[in-house]
Parts: sequence; C-alpha cells; structure tokens
Amino acid sequence: YSLIIPDVFYICPTRNNILISKVEGLLKRLTLDDLKHCIGQWKIPPYIKQCKEGDPHIIKCLIDAVHHLSPYLASGIPEIELPPVEPFRMEELSLSLTTGPNGYKVTLSDIDIFGASNFTINKLKLSENGKPFEAEIYMPELRINSKYSSSGVLIILPASGKGSFHGRFGSVTATVRGKTSTNVKEGKKYLHVDALNFDMKVKTINMGVKNVYRNSRILVEAMNLFLRENGQEVLHVMTPQLRNKLSHLFVSISNQLLTHVPLDTFYVPKNSSVSAAS
Repeated sequence: YSLIIPDVFYICPTRNNILISKVEGLLKRLTLDDLKHCIGQWKIPPYIKQCKEGDPHIIKCLIDAVHHLSPYLASGIPEIELPPVEPFRMEELSLSLTTGPNGYKVTLSDIDIFGASNFTINKLKLSENGKPFEAEIYMPELRINSKYSSSGVLIILPASGKGSFHGRFGSVTATVRGKTSTNVKEGKKYLHVDALNFDMKVKTINMGVKNVYRNSRILVEAMNLFLRENGQEVLHVMTPQLRNKLSHLFVSISNQLLTHVPLDTFYVPKNSSVSAAS
C-alpha cells in the first residue's frame, strides 16, 4: 500500500531516503512505513526537556532539563548507544599512600562507581565572551567498589596483598567548568563539549578493605584503621587521577548525547514552532 500526499514544509528523510520537501506542484508517493517513519522524526525524544530562546528563566529551565535527563542516564539510552552510568566503570587508580623505599602503595582496579546519576545542580553559569561555563553539582553519596592490590609497609607491618575495596563519599560537591563549540551536520547545528575540568569536595569519607587474600586479621584491621583515620589524605592522593578520569568520562557521555540531538531540539529558537509531541 502507498499514500499520495502533498509536499510539506518539514524536511524529513524517509526509510527509502526520499526527502519530503516543498517543491511547488509536486506530489510524492510514500509507503505507509515511510510515512510512519517521517512522522516519528517530528517527535522529541522523551529524555529531552525543551527550553526556548528568550525565556527569562532560561537558567532554571536548563537546570530542570538536565535533572529530567538524570533517570535516563542511570539506565542508559539504547537508541543513541549511551550506556548506563549506574554504575560507571573506571579501569585503574594507582595510589602511593606513604613515602620511602618501602612506601605503602595501593592499586584499585575494575572500579565501579555508584550514585553519579543522583545529582542536583545548585548553580549554573553559561559561557560568556569565550569564558567557560560553570556548574556546581551536589551528589548525596558516591560509592566505590573495586578490587585492590597493595605492596610495601604499613605502620610496621608488611602490607602486600589483594582483596576488595569499598568506599563511601558523602555530601559530594563538584564544580564543573567546560568549553563548548558547535558544528553543522546535514544542515543541523550540534553542540560539542570540547573540554571539562572537574573538582570536588567531600564532607564524609568511609573506606575499607575486606576479603584480603592470605592476610592476617591484624593486618586487615591495621589497613582499615589507616583508611579510617586518613580518609581525607587518601582522597587527596586519589583526586588528580580521579578528576582526570571523571572529566574524560563526562565529556564522552555528554558528546554521545549531543551528537544525536540537534541544538534546536533542546534549545528552541524564538521563531521555531517545533515542540514536543503530545
């Protein structure tokens, strides 16, 4: 079956790569599947909350739009090949926790971080005159589960071993600064995140190890005592690597989303009448 329909003003690629365009006096023959596909192009993805140019409350709208996106980030968005961020995985962190020839060194691997999708944006400052945009983000808790291996001497005890590491970071406040650019693809303008800087402050820290292979109870208790009493110092050692890895991760997540969503889909120009389908 097929339908004959007059041309429309909206340009839309069909499954057969036919364009519905405004050509005076011309009629197109489209299959029903073509028509369904084209109508689908007019719908705004459910994970997008639109904001409009000129809105006097544009900052609040943009913050609400990112909050609206949060549960979709947690579970992933298969249609744009965006994997879930709960948990997101980091490969490795290497930490030197004490100095000296037999300093205590820990390597964390297969790191799963939970809680990153549960966030609130407290402040947002848009880019002006080439300056980076800036956001302050609050996360109630980040949890880390990973494997660990250690070497060296802790206090006076040889501390080489392997096991599992667990950490809870409470009341995390992150400051994100970044630069963006735009590019044009198939007549549509897309936003791109060029760089992000990520800093964070953590109010409460609880870290520990368990399932330690071939290690005595005394050593395990010494390791956990060290982590409890030196949590902020351990975090300070972790921070440069953690900041760098999180920055790269968030750039990747942002651009995986933005490369599939034209700018005017989530930031609608004043003269546009396109909006989310009811």
